[in-house]
Amino acid sequence: MPYPIQKTEAQWQALLKEKGAEPAAYQVTRQAATERPFSGKFETHWADGSYHCMCCGNTLFASGTKFDAGCGWPSFSEALPGAIAEITDRSHGMVRVETVCSQCGAHLGHVFDDGPSETGLRYCMNSASLNFSPT
Repeated sequence: MPYPIQKTEAQWQALLKEKGAEPAAYQVTRQAATERPFSGKFETHWADGSYHCMCCGNTLFASGTKFDAGCGWPSFSEALPGAIAEITDRSHGMVRVETVCSQCGAHLGHVFDDGPSETGLRYCMNSASLNFSPT
């Protein structure tokens, strides 16, 4: 799937380094790796603001939709309209729904239908794929 923002692997690596992204950010965002549970900087982060794609800056989530799912990754009940694309993920012997940034295709995490809010969704994200802006 083509995304509006396209870069080479070398350009993504340089951009993430320039932004001071954590070491695993390239593997997570461009190679669909998953960070260890309870290890990400946003798992226990509760400030007011918005969460953005680490690669392109696309705004993904408002802080008011974040909740403690107890799973070890930052979890949100809904994404901003049009911010995320969903892809069927059949890796590791499972069928899941992968979430990627709609602007640059960065792997963010997965969405599950076991959320506690009225949406019933749990966007389970990798901290390494996110950046935060306070309000």
